[in-house]
Amino acid sequence: MRRVTTSKETPATRRTVLCGAALAALGLTAAACGKEGSGDSSGPDKPVELGEAAAVPVGGAKLYAEQKVLVSQPAEGEFKAFSAICTHQGSVLGKVDGDVAVCPLHGSRFQVDSGKVAQGPATKPLPSVPVKVRGGKLIAGPDK
Repeated sequence: MRRVTTSKETPATRRTVLCGAALAALGLTAAACGKEGSGDSSGPDKPVELGEAAAVPVGGAKLYAEQKVLVSQPAEGEFKAFSAICTHQGSVLGKVDGDVAVCPLHGSRFQVDSGKVAQGPATKPLPSVPVKVRGGKLIAGPDK
């Protein structure tokens, strides 16, 4: 059987096909990694009750994953709160390990008393969230 072509294009070589496949895979990998800050990391947009203030240890922190808030108590009666959404790709932090909170997605670690990055890949700190104690309960988020 005789092959008929209607184009003057040269057929793709094996090298051309493999290079194209490698470039496509590289593009998909880069897209999957996303970019810094691709998730919403601002914290609650309205006041949220977290529970008893006594649940946050002095010199430590407690993660409220469902409410997406991290609260620390650096000194007795002094509370600081941060968004519990990783600034790398928007995953909710997974746990508090000593003086850092850890993201389960890529291992970013944040200092619980300041929200600063202790270990990347994240490069931006956790945004602070207003927090107050009212009737022995922690309330996080803006007053409305």
